Amino acid sequence: MTAGIPEVAPDRADAAAWLAVAAGTIGALMATLDSAIVNASLPTIQGEIGASSSEGTWVSTAYLVAEVVMIPMAGWFERILGLRTLLLIATTLFTLFSMWCGVSTSLVQMIVGRVGQGFTGGAMIPTALTIVSTRLSPRQRPIGIALFGMTMVLGPSLGPIVGGWLTENISWHYAFFLNLPIGAGLVALLFLGLAAGKIRWHELLDTDGLGIAGLVFGLGCLTIVLEEGQREQWFQSEMIRELSAVSLVGFCLLLAGQFVARKPVIRLRILLDRNFCGAFVLNLAVGAALYGILYIIPQFLAAVPGYNAEQAGFVATLSGVPQLLMLALFPLLLRVLDIRVVVAFGFLLFGVSCYMNAHVTPDSAGDQFFWSQVLRGFGQFFTLYFLGQAASAGVPVEYAADASGLFNAARNLGGSFGLAMVATLREQRATFHFARLTEAITANSLAGQDAAQRLGVAQLGRMIEGQAIVMTYADLYWVFGAVLILMIPLVLLLRPSRRDGGTGAAT
Repeated sequence: MTAGIPEVAPDRADAAAWLAVAAGTIGALMATLDSAIVNASLPTIQGEIGASSSEGTWVSTAYLVAEVVMIPMAGWFERILGLRTLLLIATTLFTLFSMWCGVSTSLVQMIVGRVGQGFTGGAMIPTALTIVSTRLSPRQRPIGIALFGMTMVLGPSLGPIVGGWLTENISWHYAFFLNLPIGAGLVALLFLGLAAGKIRWHELLDTDGLGIAGLVFGLGCLTIVLEEGQREQWFQSEMIRELSAVSLVGFCLLLAGQFVARKPVIRLRILLDRNFCGAFVLNLAVGAALYGILYIIPQFLAAVPGYNAEQAGFVATLSGVPQLLMLALFPLLLRVLDIRVVVAFGFLLFGVSCYMNAHVTPDSAGDQFFWSQVLRGFGQFFTLYFLGQAASAGVPVEYAADASGLFNAARNLGGSFGLAMVATLREQRATFHFARLTEAITANSLAGQDAAQRLGVAQLGRMIEGQAIVMTYADLYWVFGAVLILMIPLVLLLRPSRRDGGTGAAT
């Protein structure tokens, strides 16, 4: 039983239950929004806190590391504190850490604030779906899952736009101060929507020390390796080698805790279920593509047509429009369609949308991304929303928090893998394409001599470099498209949901 929440949801949720769902959705949106809100304003923040460009990356990395560690641990905290107490503490601290970031004047202060934000925000993401599973009836649950799925796309998409607009028109500080009124409203909703639960201090006696240490060192170090690996030249760096070793030890500790602890911090046995394991792996791929593409679209538009953060962010958010339009149809589609076919169709659309962008040219701009973004939005709807439902099928209610933590951690961890792949391939392929293009334009070739005379050597070099960058982004889209298409056979691991839309637990 989930602390402070009925084990069996009522046949029809009351107003308090929907207030709780609204609170969970807003909390998850606030947490995902802040994971990306500093991306557009990072150069400005670096200048004001006296950080170099390499040091400034830790403003984002610190949040991601803390968040990915906390997400799977949220279920353990919930068992001890109860759902309402946990969310009240997390929301209050998240708001306070946001204020801390907003007034920071040094890199150390900013990193401390971002770690606090990530840790407390990480508690609000999986618990949002725990509320859906335990407060809504099986027929109403798809609506809650649809609302949650929307936050997973809108948060990372809107983050750069909101951060960029505030930085350009007001001040970067307000990217953090924005959380004060939202946090205050969220606290009120939590008081209204969730019943107070008894704090179970006796659960601390069964604390899985090995598992907690394993999550901190395993996931934390792995995320740092993926975020910083390319900048540090991967295993040529002693730091990366050491962090990789610590991460491996951490995962061994986590595994040992499954056999030693009376109550593991998170029950990995859920992964032995074929259905949940399939959804977990598929969610890794979705996370990689979602975060990877949300990163490369603004990067391409800034590097090639010269868009600012606001303009590029608008193009990136186009994929959210189809999801909003389809939101109301989700419960109906869930009842009439085989979830395996729907998820496979979503991966196909997602992959095809990547191939549509794999033919970019130096003249490509925002309008060339319109239809691919629309198709991508439909693909994300059929993958993100229906995978969340599929993952919950057959998971006992008492494992709801653990299932939610693992499923959401998969998406975030997949995002780290996707961004690491982008960073690595972008450097390698750009170097490769530049070398191949310069080989074709030599001093002895008539075309090379003519181009050098008309444009000048320096401008010719910039043209070649620009073409190499465009070809590199085309390669990235090809890779993401291939990964998504290759994942389709794994939908056979999933089981169809019941026709009433019900599931065993939340994810």
